[in-house]
Amino acid sequence: MTDTASVLEVRINARLRSVQRGDRYEDPLAFWLENHFPGSRVTGGGTLLSGDGEPLSCAVTADITGDADVVLDALVEFLDEIGAPRGSSATLTGGRSRDFGSAEGLALYLNGTELGPEVYADNDVNEFLDDLHASVSPFGTLQAFWEGPKATAVYIYGPSADAIREAMVPLLASHPLAQHSRLEQIA
Repeated sequence: MTDTASVLEVRINARLRSVQRGDRYEDPLAFWLENHFPGSRVTGGGTLLSGDGEPLSCAVTADITGDADVVLDALVEFLDEIGAPRGSSATLTGGRSRDFGSAEGLALYLNGTELGPEVYADNDVNEFLDDLHASVSPFGTLQAFWEGPKATAVYIYGPSADAIREAMVPLLASHPLAQHSRLEQIA
């Protein structure tokens, strides 16, 4: 491909709202583009939401200069290095697209309506999240959460969803706030 300006759309299979998307992907990508492909710049981003407002995926757009194929290949490698989830893709003006991502993800949905009132009154969700973070930290990271009308979702990403799930089992089996919770693989 020739050295012309192109538009790049990066769809990231991560359930992140705007602040987390910016911290995790948009800002690092902007810095990376400026340093590796001068004249290229991030032009925007967004988050796809479900009907009840849960983040489903996010996107970053950029204007790139230089050989678009070279930029695309290098960008995919960079995003893989910083832990982009499986199921992500990057598409250039004109249709060339690359799938990428190796991280796996889990969503833990904590039941927000069906537990006894004493469970919610006697247990601090922030302490639960601290315990969850400690449980999974060798295997993944808590990257975001979402408070919905009936559940609170916590999104955890790492190299292996199975390892994350296994690390969570003791906490989920014993903590009152984890009653009636569910796990869903999201990447």
